Amino acid sequence: MSLTLEYKKSKRTGCFPMFAVGGAAAAAFPVLNMAFRSDMYVSLQDSMLQTSVPQNSMLQNSSVRILLEANWQMMAMVNILLAVLGACLLYHAEYADNAMQKMRTLPVKAGRMFTGKFAWIIIMYFITLTVEAAGIMFCIYRWFQFGGEAAAELLQSFGYSLLLALPAISASLLIASLCRNVWISLGIGVVCVFTATMLPTSHFALSLFPFAMPFQILPGTTKTTVYHFMLAAVLETTALSATELIILKIRRLFE
Repeated sequence: MSLTLEYKKSKRTGCFPMFAVGGAAAAAFPVLNMAFRSDMYVSLQDSMLQTSVPQNSMLQNSSVRILLEANWQMMAMVNILLAVLGACLLYHAEYADNAMQKMRTLPVKAGRMFTGKFAWIIIMYFITLTVEAAGIMFCIYRWFQFGGEAAAELLQSFGYSLLLALPAISASLLIASLCRNVWISLGIGVVCVFTATMLPTSHFALSLFPFAMPFQILPGTTKTTVYHFMLAAVLETTALSATELIILKIRRLFE
């Protein structure tokens, strides 16, 4: 019920067109990059095939790794910005005309609104990743050797990216729910995103920052590190969601 209600409310915010256009723009980036610099990346594949890959690393396909290493930082930044904007727009619609206060007078659980928005942003984020995966797949088909192995590894990589984006989505919703002014929550979210871009992705502790985790890629990462990031994503998402629910209950007691 809450997901259906959030869908109806989100249609008025323009979130779905925003995610669709943002995903298409991010998917076009690797295509344009390969169109103008394909010789450089194709030569990288030949050198990677001649180099032994550690057996404990994830994803052995060189074309997937080349494309993600060359383009994912820009694509991930677009994805996180979309999550931040989506969270701000969804909660701005609630705070406008005191709709949030009216909702709190109803016999509705305090966390249902948050979980509905969280689920809806995950759905839109998944659609965005699907469009971007199609762009990467086109690049592999056009400039590399495309096969079932490459497609399977690409799906694994984007599934990993979706999991690592959950802390950033929950953190964006937490910030947006605390700020009545949409510009404050948007500003905080943008600062967090650009702070994450300056953190070294090779440093594990710094990469645990919720807005920095989506910049990680699966190819070339050891299995132990992958499992650690997956566990950290689940724990951070749970902690941020629990914090949001506690804040909502405390706020409702004083209103």
